[in-house]
Amino acid sequence: MNDLNLIKDVLDKDIVREPIRKGFGRGLLSAGKINVNVVAACADLTESTQMSLFKKEFPERFVEVGVAEQNLVTVGSGMAAMGKIPFVSSYAAFSPGRNWEQIRTTICLNDRPVKIVGSHAGVSVGPDGATHQMLEDIALMRVLPNMVVIAPGDSLEAERATLAMASDQRPTYIRLAREATPIVTTDKTPFEIGKAYVYKAGKDLTIMSTGTMTYQALAAAAKLEKDGIHAEVIHIPTIKPLDEKTIIASAKKTGKVITVEEGQIIGGLGGAIAELLSQTSPTKVIRMGMQDRFGESGKPDELLEHFGLTAKHIAVQAHHLVM
Repeated sequence: MNDLNLIKDVLDKDIVREPIRKGFGRGLLSAGKINVNVVAACADLTESTQMSLFKKEFPERFVEVGVAEQNLVTVGSGMAAMGKIPFVSSYAAFSPGRNWEQIRTTICLNDRPVKIVGSHAGVSVGPDGATHQMLEDIALMRVLPNMVVIAPGDSLEAERATLAMASDQRPTYIRLAREATPIVTTDKTPFEIGKAYVYKAGKDLTIMSTGTMTYQALAAAAKLEKDGIHAEVIHIPTIKPLDEKTIIASAKKTGKVITVEEGQIIGGLGGAIAELLSQTSPTKVIRMGMQDRFGESGKPDELLEHFGLTAKHIAVQAHHLVM
């Protein structure tokens, strides 16, 4: 873990937490200062998606389209056609939830480098309930030709990912969480689009995680270590394109894989890993995530516990897998 400049103790009760979306806001502001062609548009959720920092600094490069998500991404495609690098933000339930056809036709079909920012994704949105807990976005965006799909693990990685997106010429979707979650990386931790990272080496099984679940995976691995089970943890911030080399190498090494995500396992990270390994290196895979159902209203921690998306539940599955 030290080679990647991660924090030393993921089980520290005083671990620093911050909403992943705040890292995006800082990253977009930095990207705007670096490149005058970076522009932004939002669907009436500027504060919530943390696009407000960019709007305040560069009001002439910001467009408020109102509650019109289809228009949001279509305007973004037009900006990209004129040589701009547009970031367009809303809640993930609305973008890509409401405007998938416009993303498909105006952005992906034309291969425009629009950066789609889906905030408030996953069940950890909390009391807003099933309507706003977007769980299908990874599957929706994975299936689109030309689209890159990113789910950063914490706010610092979201900041680095946003900067990387600004210099990448492909259509990209980035998935952001609402609540404050643990920061496990540092300013020196590497991030590159298309790369997965071995956050903890192990030999007994591999836990492959993305987004907010990487903290839970690391915490589970720390607990398993006390039981004599050495779990390898691979953080996969880029779900498309997958880092096939890193994933296949670990699967061959341990022979057992658990995938963990805060979204539907059908078509999500678990689906992507299962597809890859079935073709290249058949491996026992347990997929942890939302099991073909919608979310519920509740406190974020309560919901993660209810749906089995905590370190405790990952450790239990790991025990079953290595028995």
